Amino acid sequence: MKNFFVKTHGLGNDYIILDSDNISFQLSEKNIIKICDVHFGIGSDGILLMVKSDRADFGVRIFNPDGSEAEKSGNGLRIFAKYLNDYHFTKTDSFTIETLGGIVCAKIIKKSGDKANIIRIDMGKANFNSKEIPVKSNNPECIDEELQLKDKTYIISCVSMGNPHCVVVKDELSVDEIMKYGSEIENNSKFPNRINVQFVKVISRSLAEVIIWERGAGYTLASGSSSSAVAAVLVKKGLTGRNIDIKMPGGTLKLEVDKDWEIHLTGEVKEIASGYISEELTAELR
Repeated sequence: MKNFFVKTHGLGNDYIILDSDNISFQLSEKNIIKICDVHFGIGSDGILLMVKSDRADFGVRIFNPDGSEAEKSGNGLRIFAKYLNDYHFTKTDSFTIETLGGIVCAKIIKKSGDKANIIRIDMGKANFNSKEIPVKSNNPECIDEELQLKDKTYIISCVSMGNPHCVVVKDELSVDEIMKYGSEIENNSKFPNRINVQFVKVISRSLAEVIIWERGAGYTLASGSSSSAVAAVLVKKGLTGRNIDIKMPGGTLKLEVDKDWEIHLTGEVKEIASGYISEELTAELR
């Protein structure tokens, strides 16, 4: 099983899963970038590294394709939960996972045979405290504040889901626009740890459309933590109810926002491929 990998996607957001006990190389920033490269590696939106945990049933480290480490990922966690089920690391349908952004609960909702395909993740509490997101703000909470860019002004609302998010409510969505301004927002000095960016259009009290610029990854087809952040902000602003479908280019997630701001998301995951990283590539990674 040395250097065994699984590649799985959640609504088009794909991750490679590796076991820290079964790789023959260090998962350095340089190696992460190479493995995630679609031409010189396997190609993915990030890497999930299974690690031991003293606080939860399982542990995972989440890496972006630029080599940086993420605190939490809703799609990544559903993908990791499927891996734990499908490769028989767990015998139960409910278990806990420790991330850099805290401990989450996972539950297998639906299986095809013994393979999990619909998974619910309890993402933890949405945190609107400006200092803890973190975001530089004169207010305890950053809701409907101006963000001035070089040639554009946005009205933003910020929240942490264990990782930082900047939500912009718009009348219309444009991929070209988020591609143009996403990086500038992500790296703005207002956000000490950089930030994930979501543009959102409210369709109804129970449906919103979202496009995403992910910190460390860029434009992405779907994101669970981003969907959670959007749901929290929309409920906070009174724009939707607490049960919301978040529609992204890669597909739709179902979100529930509890009265105490606990966020739950449910969605589909599918395995793409599994195999072994070749000796030729691992030689480059050592």
